[in-house]
Amino acid sequence: MSKQYLTLHTVDNAHPKASDIFAVAPTPTQLLSASGSSSINVYDTTQPDFPLVQTLDKAHPLGIHHLVTAKESTARRAASAGFEGKVKVWSQGDDGLWIEDGEIVDQHKPGEIWAIALSADGQYLASSSINGKINVWSLDKAQSFPRIREYETKGSFGLCVALSDNGSFTASGHENGSIYVFSNETGRLVHSLAGLVHPVRSVAFSPASKLLAAGGDARVIALYDVTSGEQVANFTGHGGWVLTLDWSNTGEYLLSGSHDSKAKVWRIETRACVATHSHGDKPLWTAKWLPKAPTKSEMFALGGGNNSISFYREAAG
Repeated sequence: MSKQYLTLHTVDNAHPKASDIFAVAPTPTQLLSASGSSSINVYDTTQPDFPLVQTLDKAHPLGIHHLVTAKESTARRAASAGFEGKVKVWSQGDDGLWIEDGEIVDQHKPGEIWAIALSADGQYLASSSINGKINVWSLDKAQSFPRIREYETKGSFGLCVALSDNGSFTASGHENGSIYVFSNETGRLVHSLAGLVHPVRSVAFSPASKLLAAGGDARVIALYDVTSGEQVANFTGHGGWVLTLDWSNTGEYLLSGSHDSKAKVWRIETRACVATHSHGDKPLWTAKWLPKAPTKSEMFALGGGNNSISFYREAAG
């Protein structure tokens, strides 16, 4: 059974000094976007034309490769990782505007921090690195954002990282195809998962923290049981590397974006693709569900190599 999604709005030339949108990150009322340019854009998702309401100029001088927001509506926190090697932490004020909260710099070397993930409550940040190390940082401003966990892997570039919504686990995907799950409570490795052989570019925990989705250059999305470490499903259909994964707020659907420029929506219960959308003819770097509002249909946003951001909503009826 398929689902229909309609294009609500497209922001063309979203970052004028860049060609690729590398990341979009939602809050209950906004969408933040980042690119190869130095600024972060903030769009109002409560308005039908999704107006630009704030630009964080000169956030990262060499451009931004990762941008994340905390899931809990009360957290009001975001983090961005730039090509210069810094992570910046942002907070949203009561006026809806974002201000810089501080930064994390690991050895002042680009690549020491690559992918980033925020805990649901915005209190912790996980990061991967070019040397395979996975770190977890406390975002306690009073303590200057200390590192509280350091997980060792076999030294392959950590291309992606995720924190489970319940805060219990950190997962990482690596260039050599390895996937690791660590316990944040014990600081130990829980699973070294049967990998996808090829580089893993996205890992994502389900909202209940029971499943982990992983995808990458194998063009396959693997689904793992977090408790047992067993691989429980494979999703195939993308014609290029899988670059981004995101679960719907109920965990019923998984959204994927690929180098083949297509986004796909997968129904977890039936293990089937229920919708496919093209986003131009360039790589689709980022695909995110927007938090579900009680009176609105499901919505998601896509960004990629054509420098545009498109908003979709589920067709009614």
